[in-house]
Amino acid sequence: MKTYIKNIIPAAALLLAVGLNSCTKDLDVEPIDPNLQTKIQPEQLFNKCYANIAVAGNGGANGDCDVDGIDGGTSGFVRQMWNANELTTDESICGWGDEGIANFCYNTYDASHPMLRGYYYRLYTGISFCNQYLQEFGDYNSTMSAEVRFIRALDYFLLMDGWGNVPFVTGITSEKPVQYSRAEMFNFIESELLEIEPQLSAAVAKKSTDAGYGRVDKAAAWLLLARLYLNAEVYTGTARYDKAAQYAEQVMTSSYKLNMTGAGSWSAYQMLFMADNGETSAAYEAVFPILQDGVRTTSWGTSLFLIASTHDADMVDSNGTTETWGGNRARPELIAKWFPNGNAPEAGPKDFAKAAGDDRAIIDSRGRTIDNTDVSAFKNGFAVAKFNNFTTTGASTSSAQFPDADFFMFRAAEAYLTYAEAQARMGGGTAQNAAAQAINQLRIRANATTKDSYTLDEICDEWCREFYYEGRRRMDLIRFGKFGGSSDYNWQWKGGSYAGRSFEAYKNIFAIPSTDLNANPNLTQNPGYAN
Repeated sequence: MKTYIKNIIPAAALLLAVGLNSCTKDLDVEPIDPNLQTKIQPEQLFNKCYANIAVAGNGGANGDCDVDGIDGGTSGFVRQMWNANELTTDESICGWGDEGIANFCYNTYDASHPMLRGYYYRLYTGISFCNQYLQEFGDYNSTMSAEVRFIRALDYFLLMDGWGNVPFVTGITSEKPVQYSRAEMFNFIESELLEIEPQLSAAVAKKSTDAGYGRVDKAAAWLLLARLYLNAEVYTGTARYDKAAQYAEQVMTSSYKLNMTGAGSWSAYQMLFMADNGETSAAYEAVFPILQDGVRTTSWGTSLFLIASTHDADMVDSNGTTETWGGNRARPELIAKWFPNGNAPEAGPKDFAKAAGDDRAIIDSRGRTIDNTDVSAFKNGFAVAKFNNFTTTGASTSSAQFPDADFFMFRAAEAYLTYAEAQARMGGGTAQNAAAQAINQLRIRANATTKDSYTLDEICDEWCREFYYEGRRRMDLIRFGKFGGSSDYNWQWKGGSYAGRSFEAYKNIFAIPSTDLNANPNLTQNPGYAN
Protein backbone atom coordinates (compact mmCIF):
# COMPACT_ATOMS: atom_id res chain seq x y z
CA MET A 1 0.00 0.00 0.00
CA LYS A 2 2.71 2.50 0.94
CA THR A 3 6.37 3.13 0.39
CA TYR A 4 8.09 4.75 3.34
CA ILE A 5 8.19 8.33 2.06
CA LYS A 6 5.51 8.80 -0.55
CA ASN A 7 6.74 9.94 -3.97
CA ILE A 8 10.36 10.14 -2.80
CA ILE A 9 12.01 6.74 -2.87
CA PRO A 10 10.90 3.12 -2.34
CA ALA A 11 11.68 1.49 0.97
CA ALA A 12 14.00 -0.98 -0.76
CA ALA A 13 16.46 1.87 -1.17
CA LEU A 14 17.01 1.77 2.58
CA LEU A 15 19.13 -1.32 1.99
CA LEU A 16 21.72 0.92 0.35
CA ALA A 17 22.21 3.03 3.46
CA VAL A 18 24.01 1.02 6.13
CA GLY A 19 23.33 1.76 9.78
CA LEU A 20 25.21 4.56 11.52
CA ASN A 21 26.00 3.69 15.13
CA SER A 22 28.35 6.51 16.12
CA CYS A 23 29.32 10.04 15.24
CA THR A 24 32.01 8.92 12.78
CA LYS A 25 31.64 8.63 9.01
CA ASP A 26 30.46 5.02 9.06
CA LEU A 27 28.66 5.44 5.76
CA ASP A 28 31.97 5.92 3.94
CA VAL A 29 33.13 2.33 3.38
CA GLU A 30 34.84 0.53 0.53
CA PRO A 31 33.01 -2.53 -0.86
CA ILE A 32 34.54 -5.99 -0.76
CA ASP A 33 32.91 -6.60 -4.15
CA PRO A 34 34.07 -3.81 -6.52
CA ASN A 35 30.91 -4.29 -8.60
CA LEU A 36 28.70 -3.13 -5.74
CA GLN A 37 27.48 0.46 -5.82
CA THR A 38 27.99 1.91 -2.33
CA LYS A 39 27.99 5.63 -3.00
CA ILE A 40 25.28 7.13 -0.83
CA GLN A 41 22.70 9.17 -2.70
CA PRO A 42 21.05 12.16 -1.01
CA GLU A 43 17.52 10.78 -1.42
CA GLN A 44 18.54 7.52 0.26
CA LEU A 45 20.11 9.15 3.29
CA PHE A 46 17.21 11.64 3.46
CA ASN A 47 14.84 8.70 3.59
CA LYS A 48 16.94 7.08 6.30
CA CYS A 49 16.54 10.14 8.52
CA TYR A 50 12.78 9.60 8.44
CA ALA A 51 13.00 5.83 8.62
CA ASN A 52 14.80 5.86 11.98
CA ILE A 53 11.45 6.90 13.48
CA ALA A 54 9.45 4.19 11.72
CA VAL A 55 11.61 1.05 11.62
CA ALA A 56 14.39 -0.46 13.74
CA GLY A 57 16.78 -1.06 10.84
CA ASN A 58 17.14 -1.69 7.12
CA GLY A 59 15.85 -5.25 7.19
CA GLY A 60 12.38 -4.60 8.57
CA ALA A 61 10.96 -6.24 11.69
CA ASN A 62 13.34 -9.21 11.66
CA GLY A 63 16.43 -7.51 10.27
CA ASP A 64 19.47 -6.05 12.00
CA CYS A 65 18.93 -3.11 14.31
CA ASP A 66 20.56 0.27 13.61
CA VAL A 67 21.54 0.62 17.27
CA ASP A 68 24.49 -1.54 18.38
CA GLY A 69 23.80 -3.97 21.21
CA ILE A 70 20.05 -3.30 21.26
CA ASP A 71 17.28 -5.75 20.41
CA GLY A 72 15.61 -4.58 17.20
CA GLY A 73 12.30 -5.99 18.40
CA THR A 74 12.16 -3.64 21.38
CA SER A 75 14.24 -0.64 20.27
CA GLY A 76 11.68 0.98 18.00
CA PHE A 77 11.44 4.76 18.33
CA VAL A 78 7.70 4.77 19.06
CA ARG A 79 7.83 1.73 21.34
CA GLN A 80 10.41 3.19 23.71
CA MET A 81 8.98 6.71 23.55
CA TRP A 82 5.69 5.10 24.58
CA ASN A 83 7.18 3.00 27.40
CA ALA A 84 9.04 5.97 28.90
CA ASN A 85 6.04 8.28 28.79
CA GLU A 86 3.09 5.95 29.46
CA LEU A 87 4.20 3.14 31.80
CA THR A 88 5.59 5.73 34.21
CA THR A 89 2.18 7.41 34.54
CA ASP A 90 -1.47 7.04 35.50
CA GLU A 91 -2.47 5.72 32.08
CA SER A 92 -0.86 2.31 31.64
CA ILE A 93 0.77 -0.63 33.39
CA CYS A 94 2.40 -3.80 32.07
CA GLY A 95 3.27 -7.12 33.70
CA TRP A 96 5.80 -8.41 31.19
CA GLY A 97 9.05 -9.68 32.65
CA ASP A 98 11.30 -7.80 30.21
CA GLU A 99 14.12 -6.09 32.08
CA GLY A 100 13.12 -2.50 32.75
CA ILE A 101 9.32 -2.81 32.48
CA ALA A 102 8.74 -3.04 36.25
CA ASN A 103 11.10 -0.10 36.84
CA PHE A 104 8.98 2.00 34.52
CA CYS A 105 5.73 0.94 36.17
CA TYR A 106 7.03 1.59 39.71
CA ASN A 107 9.10 4.71 38.89
CA THR A 108 12.39 3.10 39.97
CA TYR A 109 14.44 3.71 36.80
CA ASP A 110 18.12 4.68 37.06
CA ALA A 111 21.26 5.05 34.92
CA SER A 112 21.36 1.33 34.11
CA HIS A 113 17.81 1.08 32.75
CA PRO A 114 18.09 -0.91 29.49
CA MET A 115 15.04 0.48 27.70
CA LEU A 116 15.86 4.08 28.49
CA ARG A 117 19.35 3.37 27.18
CA GLY A 118 17.87 1.95 23.98
CA TYR A 119 15.59 4.97 23.53
CA TYR A 120 18.44 7.38 24.22
CA TYR A 121 20.69 5.73 21.64
CA ARG A 122 17.84 5.47 19.14
CA LEU A 123 17.47 9.24 19.31
CA TYR A 124 21.20 9.80 18.94
CA THR A 125 21.34 7.35 16.04
CA GLY A 126 18.72 9.50 14.34
CA ILE A 127 20.77 12.62 15.07
CA SER A 128 23.81 10.93 13.51
CA PHE A 129 21.86 10.19 10.31
CA CYS A 130 20.70 13.81 10.18
CA ASN A 131 24.19 15.19 10.84
CA GLN A 132 25.60 12.95 8.12
CA TYR A 133 22.98 14.17 5.63
CA LEU A 134 23.54 17.83 6.45
CA GLN A 135 27.31 17.49 6.21
CA GLU A 136 27.25 15.56 2.92
CA PHE A 137 24.19 17.00 1.20
CA GLY A 138 23.22 20.16 3.09
CA ASP A 139 23.31 22.21 -0.12
CA TYR A 140 21.48 19.65 -2.25
CA ASN A 141 17.91 20.86 -1.64
CA SER A 142 16.87 23.54 0.82
CA THR A 143 13.50 21.99 1.64
CA MET A 144 14.97 18.55 2.24
CA SER A 145 17.67 20.03 4.47
CA ALA A 146 15.03 21.91 6.46
CA GLU A 147 13.11 18.66 6.97
CA VAL A 148 16.22 16.87 8.18
CA ARG A 149 16.93 19.72 10.58
CA PHE A 150 13.37 19.40 11.85
CA ILE A 151 13.84 15.68 12.52
CA ARG A 152 17.09 16.44 14.35
CA ALA A 153 15.32 19.15 16.37
CA LEU A 154 12.57 16.65 17.26
CA ASP A 155 15.15 14.11 18.42
CA TYR A 156 16.84 16.76 20.53
CA PHE A 157 13.47 17.88 21.92
CA LEU A 158 12.70 14.35 23.09
CA LEU A 159 16.18 14.07 24.62
CA MET A 160 15.81 17.42 26.37
CA ASP A 161 12.34 16.50 27.64
CA GLY A 162 13.51 13.11 28.88
CA TRP A 163 17.07 13.67 30.06
CA GLY A 164 17.38 17.43 30.49
CA ASN A 165 21.11 18.07 30.15
CA VAL A 166 22.33 16.05 27.18
CA PRO A 167 25.27 15.63 24.79
CA PHE A 168 25.10 18.00 21.84
CA VAL A 169 26.67 17.58 18.43
CA THR A 170 25.72 18.92 14.98
CA GLY A 171 28.47 17.42 12.85
CA ILE A 172 30.33 14.21 12.12
CA THR A 173 33.37 14.21 14.35
CA SER A 174 35.50 11.93 16.48
CA GLU A 175 35.46 14.50 19.29
CA LYS A 176 33.39 13.70 22.36
CA PRO A 177 30.17 15.77 22.39
CA VAL A 178 29.84 18.53 24.95
CA GLN A 179 26.91 18.52 27.37
CA TYR A 180 24.28 21.21 26.91
CA SER A 181 22.06 22.35 29.75
CA ARG A 182 18.33 22.03 29.30
CA ALA A 183 18.07 25.79 28.74
CA GLU A 184 20.80 25.65 26.08
CA MET A 185 19.00 22.79 24.33
CA PHE A 186 15.76 24.78 24.46
CA ASN A 187 17.46 27.75 22.79
CA PHE A 188 18.97 25.56 20.07
CA ILE A 189 15.68 23.83 19.25
CA GLU A 190 13.81 27.13 19.19
CA SER A 191 16.35 28.81 16.91
CA GLU A 192 16.47 25.77 14.57
CA LEU A 193 12.71 25.64 14.14
CA LEU A 194 12.41 29.39 13.58
CA GLU A 195 15.26 29.32 11.06
CA ILE A 196 14.00 26.39 8.99
CA GLU A 197 10.30 27.35 8.98
CA PRO A 198 10.57 29.51 5.81
CA GLN A 199 12.27 26.67 3.90
CA LEU A 200 9.67 24.02 4.78
CA SER A 201 6.80 23.28 2.44
CA ALA A 202 3.51 25.11 2.92
CA ALA A 203 1.19 23.79 5.63
CA VAL A 204 -1.12 21.67 3.49
CA ALA A 205 -3.07 18.71 4.85
CA LYS A 206 -2.64 15.56 2.77
CA LYS A 207 -3.76 11.99 2.27
CA SER A 208 -1.44 9.14 1.37
CA THR A 209 -2.34 9.61 -2.31
CA ASP A 210 -1.01 13.18 -2.22
CA ALA A 211 2.61 14.13 -2.83
CA GLY A 212 4.46 14.81 0.40
CA TYR A 213 2.32 12.73 2.75
CA GLY A 214 4.61 11.63 5.57
CA ARG A 215 6.95 14.59 5.15
CA VAL A 216 6.99 17.46 7.61
CA ASP A 217 5.92 20.95 6.54
CA LYS A 218 5.50 24.33 8.24
CA ALA A 219 2.64 23.06 10.41
CA ALA A 220 4.93 20.45 11.99
CA ALA A 221 7.39 23.20 12.91
CA TRP A 222 4.55 25.32 14.35
CA LEU A 223 3.24 22.43 16.43
CA LEU A 224 6.66 21.49 17.78
CA LEU A 225 7.26 25.15 18.63
CA ALA A 226 3.89 25.23 20.39
CA ARG A 227 4.85 22.15 22.41
CA LEU A 228 8.25 23.65 23.20
CA TYR A 229 6.74 26.93 24.42
CA LEU A 230 3.93 25.22 26.37
CA ASN A 231 6.59 23.41 28.43
CA ALA A 232 9.07 26.31 28.50
CA GLU A 233 8.63 26.99 32.21
CA VAL A 234 9.57 23.38 32.99
CA TYR A 235 12.57 23.49 30.67
CA THR A 236 13.93 26.97 31.38
CA GLY A 237 12.08 28.43 34.36
CA THR A 238 10.46 31.10 32.17
CA ALA A 239 6.89 30.76 30.89
CA ARG A 240 6.21 31.33 27.17
CA TYR A 241 2.47 30.69 27.00
CA ASP A 242 1.86 33.57 24.61
CA LYS A 243 4.10 31.93 22.03
CA ALA A 244 2.50 28.53 22.65
CA ALA A 245 -0.93 30.00 21.89
CA GLN A 246 0.39 31.85 18.84
CA TYR A 247 1.84 28.81 17.12
CA ALA A 248 -1.03 26.55 18.15
CA GLU A 249 -3.44 28.99 16.54
CA GLN A 250 -1.42 28.93 13.32
CA VAL A 251 -1.99 25.17 13.12
CA MET A 252 -5.68 25.56 13.99
CA THR A 253 -6.21 28.05 11.15
CA SER A 254 -4.22 26.03 8.60
CA SER A 255 -5.69 23.40 6.28
CA TYR A 256 -5.00 20.72 8.91
CA LYS A 257 -8.25 20.05 10.71
CA LEU A 258 -9.95 17.79 13.19
CA ASN A 259 -11.57 14.74 11.69
CA MET A 260 -15.21 15.40 12.55
CA THR A 261 -17.14 12.76 10.59
CA GLY A 262 -17.17 9.02 11.19
CA ALA A 263 -17.37 6.28 8.58
CA GLY A 264 -19.84 3.42 8.81
CA SER A 265 -19.85 2.12 12.38
CA TRP A 266 -16.53 3.81 13.17
CA SER A 267 -16.43 7.11 15.06
CA ALA A 268 -14.49 10.11 13.78
CA TYR A 269 -12.04 9.70 16.67
CA GLN A 270 -11.53 5.96 16.11
CA MET A 271 -10.67 6.60 12.46
CA LEU A 272 -7.41 8.26 13.56
CA PHE A 273 -6.04 4.90 14.75
CA MET A 274 -7.03 2.46 11.98
CA ALA A 275 -5.41 0.74 9.02
CA ASP A 276 -6.65 3.23 6.43
CA ASN A 277 -6.06 6.39 8.50
CA GLY A 278 -3.82 7.70 5.72
CA GLU A 279 -6.48 7.18 3.09
CA THR A 280 -9.56 8.66 4.81
CA SER A 281 -10.45 12.12 6.09
CA ALA A 282 -8.56 11.21 9.28
CA ALA A 283 -5.33 11.93 7.37
CA TYR A 284 -6.10 15.66 7.33
CA GLU A 285 -5.55 15.72 11.10
CA ALA A 286 -2.09 14.13 10.80
CA VAL A 287 0.45 16.95 10.96
CA PHE A 288 3.25 14.36 11.04
CA PRO A 289 2.25 10.75 10.31
CA ILE A 290 4.81 7.96 10.77
CA LEU A 291 4.14 5.68 7.82
CA GLN A 292 3.56 1.99 8.34
CA ASP A 293 2.96 -0.72 5.77
CA GLY A 294 2.32 -4.38 6.42
CA VAL A 295 4.77 -5.43 3.70
CA ARG A 296 7.38 -2.73 3.07
CA THR A 297 7.94 -1.08 6.47
CA THR A 298 7.38 -3.83 8.98
CA SER A 299 8.27 -3.13 12.59
CA TRP A 300 7.66 -4.68 16.01
CA GLY A 301 8.00 -1.27 17.61
CA THR A 302 5.53 1.10 15.97
CA SER A 303 1.84 0.54 15.14
CA LEU A 304 2.04 -3.22 15.73
CA PHE A 305 3.33 -2.61 19.24
CA LEU A 306 0.44 -0.23 19.97
CA ILE A 307 -2.09 -2.75 18.64
CA ALA A 308 -0.72 -6.10 19.80
CA SER A 309 0.55 -5.09 23.24
CA THR A 310 -2.89 -3.80 24.21
CA HIS A 311 -4.91 -6.82 23.09
CA ASP A 312 -5.22 -10.44 24.15
CA ALA A 313 -6.81 -13.33 22.26
CA ASP A 314 -10.22 -12.58 23.75
CA MET A 315 -10.18 -9.24 21.94
CA VAL A 316 -9.06 -10.42 18.50
CA ASP A 317 -12.31 -9.15 16.97
CA SER A 318 -11.23 -5.58 17.75
CA ASN A 319 -7.61 -5.85 16.57
CA GLY A 320 -7.30 -6.60 12.85
CA THR A 321 -3.98 -8.48 13.05
CA THR A 322 -2.99 -11.99 14.12
CA GLU A 323 -0.82 -10.56 16.92
CA THR A 324 -2.21 -10.39 20.47
CA TRP A 325 0.49 -9.99 23.14
CA GLY A 326 -1.59 -9.08 26.19
CA GLY A 327 0.72 -6.61 27.94
CA ASN A 328 -0.23 -2.96 28.34
CA ARG A 329 -3.57 -2.16 29.92
CA ALA A 330 -5.25 0.73 31.72
CA ARG A 331 -4.63 1.84 35.27
CA PRO A 332 -7.85 2.64 37.19
CA GLU A 333 -7.06 6.36 37.06
CA LEU A 334 -7.40 6.35 33.26
CA ILE A 335 -10.86 4.81 33.51
CA ALA A 336 -11.78 7.37 36.19
CA LYS A 337 -11.43 10.13 33.58
CA TRP A 338 -14.77 8.88 32.26
CA PHE A 339 -16.23 7.13 35.32
CA PRO A 340 -15.06 9.08 38.39
CA ASN A 341 -17.65 7.35 40.59
CA GLY A 342 -16.33 3.85 39.86
CA ASN A 343 -19.42 2.77 37.92
CA ALA A 344 -17.75 1.69 34.67
CA PRO A 345 -19.77 -1.02 32.91
CA GLU A 346 -18.65 -4.42 31.65
CA ALA A 347 -18.76 -3.83 27.92
CA GLY A 348 -16.95 -3.99 24.63
CA PRO A 349 -15.31 -0.85 23.20
CA LYS A 350 -18.30 0.66 21.40
CA ASP A 351 -20.76 0.06 24.24
CA PHE A 352 -18.18 1.29 26.77
CA ALA A 353 -17.75 4.54 24.83
CA LYS A 354 -21.52 4.94 24.63
CA ALA A 355 -21.87 4.47 28.40
CA ALA A 356 -19.08 6.99 28.97
CA GLY A 357 -20.78 9.56 26.76
CA ASP A 358 -17.46 10.02 24.98
CA ASP A 359 -16.36 8.31 21.76
CA ARG A 360 -12.76 8.46 22.96
CA ALA A 361 -13.35 5.88 25.72
CA ILE A 362 -12.36 2.94 23.50
CA ILE A 363 -12.06 0.44 26.33
CA ASP A 364 -12.82 -3.29 26.60
CA SER A 365 -13.82 -4.26 30.15
CA ARG A 366 -15.34 -7.66 29.38
CA GLY A 367 -14.10 -10.32 31.80
CA ARG A 368 -11.64 -7.90 33.42
CA THR A 369 -11.23 -6.18 36.76
CA ILE A 370 -10.59 -2.45 36.92
CA ASP A 371 -7.82 -2.74 39.53
CA ASN A 372 -4.24 -3.79 38.74
CA THR A 373 -4.07 -5.97 41.86
CA ASP A 374 -1.96 -8.61 40.11
CA VAL A 375 0.38 -6.67 37.83
CA SER A 376 1.36 -9.84 35.97
CA ALA A 377 -2.25 -10.60 34.93
CA PHE A 378 -3.43 -8.81 31.79
CA LYS A 379 -7.06 -9.12 32.85
CA ASN A 380 -6.28 -7.17 36.03
CA GLY A 381 -7.00 -3.88 34.35
CA PHE A 382 -9.32 -2.82 31.55
CA ALA A 383 -7.98 -3.23 28.03
CA VAL A 384 -7.43 -0.30 25.68
CA ALA A 385 -8.74 -1.03 22.18
CA LYS A 386 -7.90 2.37 20.73
CA PHE A 387 -5.52 1.10 18.03
CA ASN A 388 -6.57 -1.48 15.43
CA ASN A 389 -5.74 -2.59 11.90
CA PHE A 390 -9.22 -2.63 10.42
CA THR A 391 -10.24 -0.43 7.50
CA THR A 392 -13.33 1.73 7.68
CA THR A 393 -14.71 0.08 4.52
CA GLY A 394 -13.95 -3.51 5.46
CA ALA A 395 -11.35 -3.78 2.70
CA SER A 396 -8.43 -6.14 3.21
CA THR A 397 -5.12 -4.90 4.58
CA SER A 398 -1.76 -5.77 3.03
CA SER A 399 -0.74 -8.24 5.74
CA ALA A 400 -2.46 -10.35 8.37
CA GLN A 401 0.40 -9.77 10.80
CA PHE A 402 1.95 -6.33 10.31
CA PRO A 403 -0.35 -3.29 10.25
CA ASP A 404 -0.94 -0.62 7.64
CA ALA A 405 -2.06 1.85 10.32
CA ASP A 406 0.15 4.95 10.37
CA PHE A 407 1.08 6.45 13.72
CA PHE A 408 0.17 10.12 13.97
CA MET A 409 3.20 11.51 15.80
CA PHE A 410 1.67 15.00 15.69
CA ARG A 411 -1.99 15.68 15.04
CA ALA A 412 -3.97 18.88 14.89
CA ALA A 413 -5.90 18.13 18.11
CA GLU A 414 -2.74 18.97 20.06
CA ALA A 415 -2.96 22.56 18.84
CA TYR A 416 -6.49 22.93 20.25
CA LEU A 417 -5.54 21.78 23.74
CA THR A 418 -2.27 23.73 23.65
CA TYR A 419 -4.14 26.89 22.74
CA ALA A 420 -6.73 26.33 25.47
CA GLU A 421 -4.19 25.57 28.19
CA ALA A 422 -1.90 28.46 27.25
CA GLN A 423 -4.82 30.91 27.32
CA ALA A 424 -6.02 29.52 30.64
CA ARG A 425 -2.58 29.92 32.22
CA MET A 426 -2.40 33.53 31.02
CA GLY A 427 -5.98 34.19 32.10
CA GLY A 428 -6.03 33.26 35.76
CA GLY A 429 -6.28 29.48 35.45
CA THR A 430 -9.53 29.11 33.52
CA ALA A 431 -10.16 28.52 29.82
CA GLN A 432 -13.06 30.66 28.65
CA ASN A 433 -14.44 32.02 25.38
CA ALA A 434 -12.19 30.99 22.45
CA ALA A 435 -10.06 28.79 24.72
CA ALA A 436 -13.12 26.90 25.97
CA GLN A 437 -14.39 26.61 22.41
CA ALA A 438 -11.13 24.95 21.39
CA ILE A 439 -11.71 22.23 23.98
CA ASN A 440 -15.36 22.02 23.02
CA GLN A 441 -14.41 21.25 19.43
CA LEU A 442 -12.65 18.10 20.62
CA ARG A 443 -15.58 17.16 22.85
CA ILE A 444 -18.12 17.79 20.09
CA ARG A 445 -16.09 15.47 17.84
CA ALA A 446 -16.29 12.85 20.62
CA ASN A 447 -20.05 13.39 21.15
CA ALA A 448 -19.30 14.48 24.72
CA THR A 449 -20.98 17.28 26.64
CA THR A 450 -19.46 20.77 26.50
CA LYS A 451 -18.96 23.59 29.00
CA ASP A 452 -18.45 27.35 28.97
CA SER A 453 -15.19 27.16 30.95
CA TYR A 454 -12.54 24.68 32.05
CA THR A 455 -10.15 24.76 34.99
CA LEU A 456 -6.53 23.73 34.64
CA ASP A 457 -7.26 20.41 36.37
CA GLU A 458 -10.04 19.79 33.88
CA ILE A 459 -7.68 20.62 31.03
CA CYS A 460 -5.14 18.15 32.39
CA ASP A 461 -7.84 15.47 32.35
CA GLU A 462 -8.79 16.49 28.82
CA TRP A 463 -5.20 15.95 27.66
CA CYS A 464 -5.58 12.41 29.01
CA ARG A 465 -8.93 11.72 27.34
CA GLU A 466 -7.77 12.98 23.97
CA PHE A 467 -4.20 11.62 23.89
CA TYR A 468 -4.12 8.60 26.20
CA TYR A 469 -1.74 5.89 24.99
CA GLU A 470 -0.12 8.18 22.40
CA GLY A 471 3.19 8.53 24.25
CA ARG A 472 3.02 11.96 25.89
CA ARG A 473 1.36 11.65 29.32
CA ARG A 474 4.53 11.98 31.44
CA MET A 475 5.29 15.41 29.93
CA ASP A 476 1.77 16.65 30.68
CA LEU A 477 1.76 15.41 34.27
CA ILE A 478 5.10 17.11 34.91
CA ARG A 479 3.81 20.40 33.52
CA PHE A 480 0.79 20.23 35.82
CA GLY A 481 2.91 19.33 38.87
CA LYS A 482 1.38 15.87 39.16
CA PHE A 483 4.38 13.61 38.45
CA GLY A 484 7.51 13.50 40.65
CA GLY A 485 7.92 15.45 43.87
CA SER A 486 5.33 16.57 46.37
CA SER A 487 1.91 16.09 44.81
CA ASP A 488 -1.51 15.07 46.05
CA TYR A 489 -2.17 13.20 42.80
CA ASN A 490 -1.49 9.48 43.07
CA TRP A 491 -2.26 6.49 40.91
CA GLN A 492 -2.21 2.75 41.52
CA TRP A 493 1.38 1.49 41.90
CA LYS A 494 2.84 4.99 41.63
CA GLY A 495 6.24 4.88 43.32
CA GLY A 496 5.91 1.10 43.80
CA SER A 497 3.00 1.24 46.26
CA TYR A 498 -0.33 -0.37 45.40
CA ALA A 499 -2.16 2.65 46.83
CA GLY A 500 0.28 5.04 45.14
CA ARG A 501 2.82 7.33 46.76
CA SER A 502 4.97 10.28 45.79
CA PHE A 503 8.44 9.72 44.42
CA GLU A 504 11.41 12.10 44.24
CA ALA A 505 11.20 15.19 42.03
CA TYR A 506 14.57 14.43 40.43
CA LYS A 507 12.87 11.55 38.59
CA ASN A 508 11.07 14.10 36.43
CA ILE A 509 14.28 13.79 34.41
CA PHE A 510 15.81 10.42 33.50
CA ALA A 511 19.40 9.46 34.32
CA ILE A 512 22.04 9.77 31.62
CA PRO A 513 22.85 6.13 30.73
CA SER A 514 25.91 4.90 32.58
CA THR A 515 27.35 3.59 29.31
CA ASP A 516 27.45 7.13 27.92
CA LEU A 517 28.88 8.57 31.12
CA ASN A 518 31.69 6.02 31.02
CA ALA A 519 32.43 6.75 27.36
CA ASN A 520 32.35 10.55 27.51
CA PRO A 521 34.25 12.50 30.21
CA ASN A 522 32.41 15.68 29.19
CA LEU A 523 29.19 14.40 30.76
CA THR A 524 27.89 14.91 34.29
CA GLN A 525 25.06 12.80 35.67
CA ASN A 526 21.74 14.50 36.34
CA PRO A 527 21.15 15.47 39.99
CA GLY A 528 19.74 12.74 42.21
CA TYR A 529 21.27 9.82 40.35
CA ALA A 530 24.52 8.17 41.36
CA ASN A 531 27.21 8.24 38.68
